Amino acid sequence: MSRPPILNAQGVPVVGTDAHLPAVPEAALRAEALRQRFAAAPAWQPEFPGDGGLFSQREPSAAAVLLPLVQRPEGLQVLLTQRTAHLRDHAGQISFPGGRSEPEDGSAVATALREAEEEIGLGAEHIEVIGELPVYTTVTAFHVTPVVALVRPDFELKLDAFEVAEAFEVPLAWLMTPAHHRRHRFSWEGGERHFLSMPWTGSDLAGQGGGEPREYFIWGATAAMLRNFYRFLSA
Repeated sequence: MSRPPILNAQGVPVVGTDAHLPAVPEAALRAEALRQRFAAAPAWQPEFPGDGGLFSQREPSAAAVLLPLVQRPEGLQVLLTQRTAHLRDHAGQISFPGGRSEPEDGSAVATALREAEEEIGLGAEHIEVIGELPVYTTVTAFHVTPVVALVRPDFELKLDAFEVAEAFEVPLAWLMTPAHHRRHRFSWEGGERHFLSMPWTGSDLAGQGGGEPREYFIWGATAAMLRNFYRFLSA
C-alpha cells in the first residue's frame, strides 16, 4: 500500500522536542570555524538520509540546493525561501534555493550556484562554497546534494515570482539548537511516518510579504537537511 501524502504538516501531532540534546557552541558557528570543520571533517553519519517511499512513477534525478549562511554582524543567518503554491513538487514549502541538475552543470556546486541565481538573484560573486553534506533522497525521487556556502551580505535579492513566494533568514544558532526541533508522528492505516519541524517567526527579507512577522513552518526535507548539518557540527 502506498504512503499517503502529508497535506497539512502543521496539523500533524507533535510528540516531543529534542531539548535533551546540546546546542552547537557559538564558537563553532563562526565562519572560520566552519571552514576548518569542512576542511578536516570528522567521521559522522547523517541522521536523515532521506524520507523514503519514493513514488514508483518517478525516475530518480540528481539535484542540489545551496545552504546559504549569510555573514551578518549579529552572526550567521540561514537564507531560506518559500516556494509558490502552484509548483508540482513541494508547493508552498520552505526550502533552500536549488533544483534539478542539468547536464551542462557538471557538479552539484554548479547546480546549486545556478539555481540560487535563477531563483533568488543571488550571484556567485557573493558566495564562498565551503563544503557539501551527504545526499538526501526526497519522497519525490530527487537525490539532493546540500552545498554549504558563506554569503557576503552585500547582495540584493530578485525573486523568480514563478518559483519563489518569499525569502527570509533564520539565525544559524537558533536552528542548531535541538530544543527548537519538534518531532511529529503522522499515522495512517498500515503505517506511520516521523518528521521534524522548526517553526520560526520572522519577516520576509525581500518585502514580498509586506514585512509583517509571521510563522514560517520549516519541515520535511529542509528540516532534515538542517538536522544533518547539526549532526555534522556536533560530531
